[in-house]
Amino acid sequence: MNEDGMGAGEQKFRLQVEGGKVSDVAGREDSAAAAGKTRVVEFTTPRAKLIEEANQAIRMDLRGYPRALAAYDALRSDPEALAHWDMANYITMRKLGYNDHGRVHAFITGAAGLALTELLLEGGVKTDIMDSGVGDADDVFLTVILGTMLHDIGNQIHRVGHEAHAVALALPIIDRIMTPLYPDPFKRVKVRSFILGAINCHDLNPAPLTLEGGIVAVADGTDITKGRGRKAFSLGSVDIHSISALAVDQVVIERGRDKPVLISVTMNNSGGIFQVEEILAPKVIRTPMRRFVELRATTRPEGEEQILSRVRLDGDHFVMDLEGGEQVAVEVMDSQKQTQQAIVENLGLGTDSR
Repeated sequence: MNEDGMGAGEQKFRLQVEGGKVSDVAGREDSAAAAGKTRVVEFTTPRAKLIEEANQAIRMDLRGYPRALAAYDALRSDPEALAHWDMANYITMRKLGYNDHGRVHAFITGAAGLALTELLLEGGVKTDIMDSGVGDADDVFLTVILGTMLHDIGNQIHRVGHEAHAVALALPIIDRIMTPLYPDPFKRVKVRSFILGAINCHDLNPAPLTLEGGIVAVADGTDITKGRGRKAFSLGSVDIHSISALAVDQVVIERGRDKPVLISVTMNNSGGIFQVEEILAPKVIRTPMRRFVELRATTRPEGEEQILSRVRLDGDHFVMDLEGGEQVAVEVMDSQKQTQQAIVENLGLGTDSR
């Protein structure tokens, strides 16, 4: 997931789920699962392997930054953090049917965030921690690793407002980790503010104002491969998020030619452009990372895999025919109607008001 070297095009981070043909997640059943109609999902890169590969990439990136490495080691074995990741994943996946928001996502975004940070610093970019005089590169890496790995823990309370919930839940963990590393409380509190700001702004609600916050947001946006969508799909969440995630094979973070960072997305089906357009691109455009990142998305040279054979509108639902013969109905998301409802609710008006 991480390689060292020099020159434009050098890969700093590569997220790829080996195997996992789309047909494997399109309703195929084995004899043991057939009775319960359980969809079988087969990927040759299991959860534990993804975490360990991300762990190795993180440790390699932090080998020259002792404070950041110490903070990471403390975090990855912290029982409170482990519980937060598991419960955030339970709510988002089991109760909401969303993609992974637990340990795998935390470790992958951590590795991606460090790759982005390394490329920016190698490109001569000074982050806000450095530009403000608050700290050095070690402090920047510490901020990014704690911010990325704790950014989604607020989902365990609720998806709505999960950014603010994450700040509250992360605060005692961050203080516990940082106190022995920063004897000077004046500096500790200043560095901590960058971490909390990054967590609060990772979903662009509001958009981040610091480069550290932008790094965390973009790192979050790079975890869009089928490795993330596979579980939600297997649990029966078949929507544009899980289907489009299945269409993304690989995300590579590397040194660009004209900008410090190039993010390349490889899709097995053009449906993956939803992930790029709706998730990753806004986190590049609406953050301070905009000036430093080039984003590209391409389909595989060998052609597209088929995820859906047909989609038709039936009332207020899309009915999708999957390749495995399964049929799924998904409610149409009417964004204009949702906006109108939100305005009515915020104004405290009844539904019959004009």
